[in-house]
Amino acid sequence: MTRWTPTDYNPDDFANRRHIGPSPAEMAEMLKAVGADSLDALIGQTVPAAIRQDSALDWPALSEAALLERMRQVAAKNRVMTSLIGQGYYGTVTPPAIQRNILENPAWYTAYTPYQPEIAQGRLEALLNYQTMVADLTGLPVANASLLDEATAAAEAMAMARRQSKSKADAFFVAHDLHPQTIAVIETRAAPLGIRIVKASIDDLQADQVFGAIFQYPGTYGHIRDLTPEIAALHAAGALAVVATDLLALCLLKEPGAMGADIAVGSAQRFGVPMGYGGPHAAFMSCRDELKRAMPGRIVGVSIDAKGNKAYRLSLQTREQHIRREKATSNVCTAQALLAVMASFYAVFHGPVGLRAIAQRVHLHAVTIAQTLRAAGAEVAPDAFFDTITVKVGVGQAGILAAAQHRGINLRRVGRDRVGISVDETTDADVITRLLDAFGITDAPAPAQAPAIPEALLRGTDYLTHPVFHMNRAESEMMRYMRRLSDRDLALDRAMIPLGSCTMKLNAAAEMMPITWPEFGALHPFAPADQAAGYAEAIADLTDKLCRITGYDAFSMQPNSGAQGEYAGLLTIAAYHKSRGEDRDVCLIPVSAHGTNPASAQMAGMKVVVVKSAPNGDIDLEDFADKAAKAGDRLAAVMITYPSTHGVFEDTVREVCDITHRHGGQVYIDGANMNALVGLVKPGEIGGDVSHLNLHKTFAIPHGGGGPGMGPIGVKAHLAPFLPGDPQSGDGAVSAAPYGSASILLISWAYCLMMGGAGLTQATRVAILNANYIASRLAGAYPILFMGNRGRVAHECIIDTRPFADHGVTVDDIAKRLIDNGFHAPTMSWPVAGTLMVEPTESETKAEIDRFITAMLAIRAEITEVAEGRIPADQSPLRHAPHTVEDLIADWDRAYSREQGCFPPGAFRVDKYWPPVGRVDNAYGDRNLVCTCPPLESYAEAAE
Repeated sequence: MTRWTPTDYNPDDFANRRHIGPSPAEMAEMLKAVGADSLDALIGQTVPAAIRQDSALDWPALSEAALLERMRQVAAKNRVMTSLIGQGYYGTVTPPAIQRNILENPAWYTAYTPYQPEIAQGRLEALLNYQTMVADLTGLPVANASLLDEATAAAEAMAMARRQSKSKADAFFVAHDLHPQTIAVIETRAAPLGIRIVKASIDDLQADQVFGAIFQYPGTYGHIRDLTPEIAALHAAGALAVVATDLLALCLLKEPGAMGADIAVGSAQRFGVPMGYGGPHAAFMSCRDELKRAMPGRIVGVSIDAKGNKAYRLSLQTREQHIRREKATSNVCTAQALLAVMASFYAVFHGPVGLRAIAQRVHLHAVTIAQTLRAAGAEVAPDAFFDTITVKVGVGQAGILAAAQHRGINLRRVGRDRVGISVDETTDADVITRLLDAFGITDAPAPAQAPAIPEALLRGTDYLTHPVFHMNRAESEMMRYMRRLSDRDLALDRAMIPLGSCTMKLNAAAEMMPITWPEFGALHPFAPADQAAGYAEAIADLTDKLCRITGYDAFSMQPNSGAQGEYAGLLTIAAYHKSRGEDRDVCLIPVSAHGTNPASAQMAGMKVVVVKSAPNGDIDLEDFADKAAKAGDRLAAVMITYPSTHGVFEDTVREVCDITHRHGGQVYIDGANMNALVGLVKPGEIGGDVSHLNLHKTFAIPHGGGGPGMGPIGVKAHLAPFLPGDPQSGDGAVSAAPYGSASILLISWAYCLMMGGAGLTQATRVAILNANYIASRLAGAYPILFMGNRGRVAHECIIDTRPFADHGVTVDDIAKRLIDNGFHAPTMSWPVAGTLMVEPTESETKAEIDRFITAMLAIRAEITEVAEGRIPADQSPLRHAPHTVEDLIADWDRAYSREQGCFPPGAFRVDKYWPPVGRVDNAYGDRNLVCTCPPLESYAEAAE
């Protein structure tokens, strides 16, 4: 008898052994619990047969090792050269301590947006450091926690200026020396809002003819000037001034706030964040104190917890688009939190003295180049600059560009007779030697000693004075600070994050690794195309796979967030209608659609008409048909989320599409819930004309504590000619870079390659199984708000906690109590107030899902104790949650035991997560708004 027993286990099967949580045996147990004979049977009961796709996704899967080898081959096709193109993108040095402990650390990159502040104190502190850094350097008192990129931040500033200006003018002034991609995005955003753009030299500004103006400082060609007179003229006319600026330059230059600027915007990319062929990078915005409630994006503020201790939170959340819907002033949803954290740590790592030293070195290198070229007879402009100059080369432009490329350097083509040179942190003597050699200068240059900045433009104020920027910068201390902050947070590396509509799934290590390779990270987005062949191959193959998954014919990878994707999709629809000579502006949006949809439609210049829901959560078909008919030939689009945000596959989706098309409208299917469709349903085959995909949800890009994200849009062939254009040439660009945050597209591509077509389909099936398992296990304890016609949910379910309010128990109490169990709360009070929307994803194991169910059942038992009068709601562990170590060791006089309060069922005992603060007082934080690092003495006062 042989001991050799053949096995069919494949250790390289990434989809089934690494990505998908439940084992086959566990799936059998779960299917039994939900009352389905098989996974096929469950899918048959959940997904309407009429919309199921005919063909399977069939490309083969790669193992992790094979994937990394493929990535190496593709990376080698990119040619990394020294980039002196500038234009808002610069070489930078990511300190290894930040790369290893932040960018490559799942404790930071798998965290969610810090809507639950008690379990997000670490990333909130890092983002507060970021806001403080931006506020200090720009000289304006309030900054937000990041925006998508400099160009979209500038467009947001334009809209903000229009809302806050006292001028009656309809025009916005754009200085001609803004970065071209910024001008392109501003023009795109202005058109649907009826804003007229005036592009001209700063000297031609007519302040009384505009509601606001934006200036680039330093300008795209290097010019620096004191903008105080122009800003004063704008203020005299009731207009607002926006300054697009550079944080490194502001370490030396007079800050915008000192010139009277109302708003400052820019990119923090050169603070340690690789160029990545366009992103992701953290944009910034700061403003005068009086404008803070009109500022888009998230703002981290300082509040107190239940004991009066300092606690951080997101402030002024009532500004958010989910709450204000079509009345929102911005659709900003995803920010760039992870990159903002990196930039903030770069400032902490170097401190003000280090940043000034880097800025001075950059500037003097630029001066050295300018002086040497002038000495050789070249015409160099401008006279005053920070890091950028242009050189007049006449008909020799092509030759100089080619000579520089031959020496491994990319320069910027400026007009027909100039080249631009922008030096950066990575510029050294060797780069300068090679650069000058391209101009035929072989003698060693004399290093510059004096600046090319007029005395009046040199900065005269201090910055980064808070102690956090003056800590001991020994790597041991830096590493410990990063670790302390990450330990305060609850991310996906600790526990399941069951957020409905946010799909917090596995972000596999193999998918993440290539983004830090220099072959992908060090490319400038405007580098010559033949230097980015690897990116071209990756993006083309990802596009092909996404077309096969969705049933669409073309994709634009430019939108760098889901909300940007919505906006870009609606602009594409609007351009299509305009090309046909049709004036259509009505957008129908069911109440079950995704939260950013109404805001996106409003920004695209459309009039939002809300469609009611039927009692079962479906679109009210009668109301929809009536409103479509009333819109008639003005119907531009309908925006639906499928499966709906109520977590249900609606049988009537084809009918909704047909009604829309009969009236000449286009169907926008929001891709937020694509994790329930991949491999089963193609939105482009059930009537969709356009969809955006949240790659940071369905396609494995991590959430990063609130970004980065990507929201590429897929369209049917008739819409393809109207997709976003090249940001360098204008024509409908929605983001600063041609492929948005290109470097993180690699994550989604790697996910598709390792999962294979069958693996992606199985992921969808198991996501649906996991959600139905939770719904089945909790159905006896909690009402499940919406179910499909066969009693099934899609990949998420809504738990109705509203009945408990009659006993004084709120949805907040349940959410905070889950922290004691070691869980992030599900999505709270959205899309239905007073409910919890739960999405387990396919990545969670049965053990972790069971732990969550155990926690929810224990919380239900505590609610029962309150409901039956055994303990008042305000004395129960629900109201006192979450419990901190301080609670554990303090005198105990509560109506329940320490054991019940601090170690409820589901919580780990050895690896227990302890929140660093108690329940945060939101109202206090909004009444006493503090958005920069408070001085240390304020902590001492709070402790007393």
